[in-house]
Amino acid sequence: MINTVKTALLLGLLTVLFVIIGNAVGGKSGALIAFGLAILMNFFSYFFSDKIALSMYNAQEVTESEYPELFRIVRRLAQNADIPMPRIYIIPQDAPNAFATGRNPKHAAVAVTVGALKLLNENELMGVLGHELGHIKHRDILISSIAATIAGAIMIIADMIRWAAMFGGLSRDRDSDSNPFVLIALAIFAPLAATLIQLAISRAREYEADRAGAEFSGNPLYLASALEKLDNYSKHIPLQGNPVTENLFIVNPFSVKGIMNLFSTHPPIEERIERLRRMALS
Repeated sequence: MINTVKTALLLGLLTVLFVIIGNAVGGKSGALIAFGLAILMNFFSYFFSDKIALSMYNAQEVTESEYPELFRIVRRLAQNADIPMPRIYIIPQDAPNAFATGRNPKHAAVAVTVGALKLLNENELMGVLGHELGHIKHRDILISSIAATIAGAIMIIADMIRWAAMFGGLSRDRDSDSNPFVLIALAIFAPLAATLIQLAISRAREYEADRAGAEFSGNPLYLASALEKLDNYSKHIPLQGNPVTENLFIVNPFSVKGIMNLFSTHPPIEERIERLRRMALS
């Protein structure tokens, strides 16, 4: 409940930021134009992001005859989550990781690397796949698409302000009551704030998916043990891929340290494990 409320508040804050910068630069019409452009930009990714992500990692759809144990685990978890059975893909990489994709539970897929199948025992695999089905159950692809749409609109408006400032458009805009220095400050800081809010939403959804993974698998310690293994091994066996997809995976395959943690799509792994262990004691 806390993470759900947090997500709603962050989306609300992102919306307020969009309204402020939109009205500052072009009133309601300018804000609506930018929002429309952002929707168009994200429409394609929302409907086709699953195919793009799966093809990017050369994921191959598998059958139950090929991976009967994996199908048995996913089917049981899907029943616990009360969602349709997702399609199952295998990623031919030794780096241990997994992700879920698809715009809704009826069009969902889970992908697991070969490395994860080798590394994790059955209980740990249940925890990981339960986490991924949590993303599907909570429609996190939709939530991230909404956040990306609003953040994208803010960035479009900020670009408009910067281009206008470069060519003197702000100083010539006599019909505008906005202070040009305020507009420039918004153009600089609003995209950064939007990015931080968008990443905070992503981290909140990870916590919620961890909780769901613990619930669907029946034991929070299954996922805690899996996260510990995945984190340790992923540092030594790098994933071959694009860092822009880091938000997809259960653990960040592209490590960040220090202040760059502010720009991470995932919460600290130690905190996630500690939360799961506290959950097991409650």
